[in-house]
Amino acid sequence: MRLIGLATAALLCAVSSLRAAEIRVISPGVISNSGLGEVAAAFEKKTGVKVTIQVLGMSTIVNDTRTATPAADVVILPMDLMGTLALSGGASHFTPLGRAEIGLFKKPDAPRADISSVAKLIAAMKSASVVFYTDPASGSMQAGMSGRLLQRTDFAGIKGQPIKGDAEPALKRGDGDAAAMGLGLIHDPHNPANTETGNPYLVGELPAELGMHMDMAAGISVRSADKKNAAAFITFAVSPQMRGIWKTKGIARY
Repeated sequence: MRLIGLATAALLCAVSSLRAAEIRVISPGVISNSGLGEVAAAFEKKTGVKVTIQVLGMSTIVNDTRTATPAADVVILPMDLMGTLALSGGASHFTPLGRAEIGLFKKPDAPRADISSVAKLIAAMKSASVVFYTDPASGSMQAGMSGRLLQRTDFAGIKGQPIKGDAEPALKRGDGDAAAMGLGLIHDPHNPANTETGNPYLVGELPAELGMHMDMAAGISVRSADKKNAAAFITFAVSPQMRGIWKTKGIARY
């Protein structure tokens, strides 16, 4: 009987170990749509540790990190929110992940405007029949940034139109006429010089002085049941080998 008990205990330990080889990552759409899935797949292939990704709104992520069950292991948020979460005891050991840029989009047959300065950007957007952007009522951070930009007095006269979802997909599905434009997150390779990217919808990044970007970070939840693999995942995500994946999805690594 004692041998059977020891064998059962060993089996339970083995099952427990197998279950531990999984981490939960909670992320906003800005990162989950910009290479996180590909990075997670590469990490799984290399380590055998399963990565489950849950996509949530940023405010929900902050709350769920503190209270949700099962607890997250890795948390991805903009730097300021991550700092707030860390200072309040919700996350630790956070690492800068990369920058997501908000850009200007157009119809594929429309010419690519020069938006290298704020004045040129305003002129280009004023020439549009409409400028789509994600409705700030959605709670999206990039939507709020776009909405505030269009409320600036120097942007007066631009025909902004809040929509459900992102601007680029709206243009791709045929919303708006040939002169329609949109503000939204860039999910393709790009650079500050706004050279041709191969995406006929993308005009390019907005001028740097507008600050229309989100700096993202990855942290370990203090409630994580597997901090070792959570840390390993973050180290892997910011490794030089993963830089190319992030770049193809529009995220600039620091």
